[in-house]
Amino acid sequence: MLSMADTTADTADKKQDRKAAKLARQIGAFAKHHGGAEGQIAHIGQAGTRIVLVGTDGGWGDLVAPTYAVAQLAAEKAGLTLHEEFDGEFAARVRTGPYEWSRMAGIQLGGAANPAA
Repeated sequence: MLSMADTTADTADKKQDRKAAKLARQIGAFAKHHGGAEGQIAHIGQAGTRIVLVGTDGGWGDLVAPTYAVAQLAAEKAGLTLHEEFDGEFAARVRTGPYEWSRMAGIQLGGAANPAA
């Protein structure tokens, strides 16, 4: 007979698997759109874990998983090659456009504030 703890743990595992599968689909869609992708996983505190994606074409994006374990599982399910760090070589693959540069310059140089979301 299953105990309440076993049932709760099983439910939590299924929920994590579903979340990882959803993230894996999103990673796969990103990779398909950008000719492939590699990534890096970083814990961001209580908010969860960030999965940074860099496409073969230099496009980039990120996703947030609730836990590091879910992020790793999603990357594994998607077949994503992971980097230990977002080092100079990996970061150099990222291509930014005018939007990113204007946002960064505006923030750094006292320019116009970012529009409210």
